[in-house]
Amino acid sequence: MSQENKQPVLLSLEGGNAQPLSVRAKALVFSDPISATLLEYIERIAPSEAPVLIGGETGTGKELVARHIHLLSGRKGPFLAVNCGAISDQLAESELFGHEAGSFTGAVGKREGWFEAANEGTLFLDEIGDLPLPLQVKLLRVLQEKEVVRIGSRKSIPVNVRLVVATNVDLDYAVSAGHFRRDLLYRINIAQVKLPPLRERPGDILPLAEHFLKTYSQRMGYRQPQFSAGAVDLLVTYSWPGNIRELENVVHFALLVSSGDKIEPAHLKVTGGWSTGSNHQQVPQPVHQPLHNTNGQSHSFGNSGFGVHHGGLNGSDGGAGNGSSGSDDPMTAIAKQLRRLFTEQGDSDHFDKLESLIVHEAFAHVRSNQVHGAALLGISRNVMRTLLKRHGLLADTSFSRVNDAGEQEEDEVQHLNASYAG
Repeated sequence: MSQENKQPVLLSLEGGNAQPLSVRAKALVFSDPISATLLEYIERIAPSEAPVLIGGETGTGKELVARHIHLLSGRKGPFLAVNCGAISDQLAESELFGHEAGSFTGAVGKREGWFEAANEGTLFLDEIGDLPLPLQVKLLRVLQEKEVVRIGSRKSIPVNVRLVVATNVDLDYAVSAGHFRRDLLYRINIAQVKLPPLRERPGDILPLAEHFLKTYSQRMGYRQPQFSAGAVDLLVTYSWPGNIRELENVVHFALLVSSGDKIEPAHLKVTGGWSTGSNHQQVPQPVHQPLHNTNGQSHSFGNSGFGVHHGGLNGSDGGAGNGSSGSDDPMTAIAKQLRRLFTEQGDSDHFDKLESLIVHEAFAHVRSNQVHGAALLGISRNVMRTLLKRHGLLADTSFSRVNDAGEQEEDEVQHLNASYAG
């Protein structure tokens, strides 16, 4: 069949047996040429036994890709999904590998872990970068030996599990920062899928919008309206910083507020990817450009390598008073302003002020979402919480954490500060 006659492939989480890990992308379409090429690649690697590392921004459909890989793999066991960022450090080992009765306080009976439950199938570990370092060692052993040992047991249990993991942060950067084991990264990064953000595959936007419009119209008992020409133009030119998840929410809201047979631009509540002028003129944000460090090497913290969209200083802001041109990237502009700061103000508590500025700006950028803030800065959530408390953005509620968890947070921050000093 010719490429022109092919219908785009749509992946959806609709249905009772396909519940997502959390509020995330619930549909993914392969209509854009970039997506079609990606689908061909996924179809080639899916039948193998190799672990797969899926990288991409939040809301791009990583879990849907993982489910599709399992579907194409031919494995007879179940597909099980675990959000590594949602399980506590104290219970993570029991959740993954199981425990025997009486092995710790509260273990009233024996329990199989996720690896045993996924035997002969696929285990999807989302937010793999949030796994504590001690647990990363045990995960590496399971992958190498293909067997698990429950907590409180000395007997190993063979498992045959296809591992698919996902991350929205740069694991190479996490390795350099001491938050992720290099040997584990080598083990899980045999087959890599880089899922582009929605703004880099505009051919997928309208099919997805139509899908969500149809889905919510049927669910709410509405007659399905159509997108006006202006609405279509807005949909395909907006940068979608929240990716597919944001698109779904925008379409849902538009259906609620539209009163006729047409959805107009005024019904599309998009705010995160525009610079709004006095006449509400909507202008797309600039597409991310690679940042460069002082050695001239390309570097992008956070989601490097996955086409991350960064807002930041523009040329006029970055070079104010210092002769900066509009072509400067944000890191170059920041470096110039730092040199100016050091020259004009000399010795001072610059580090604390800069750290506070970074934390405040990052937290505002992600709209006070701790998980997204940690991902944006390339640090763990524990470090993010400690920094938020340090700079007055989060109340220090002692009842929310046990003492050893608080000490672990401080250890991570000390490690982070030591890496700065180095």
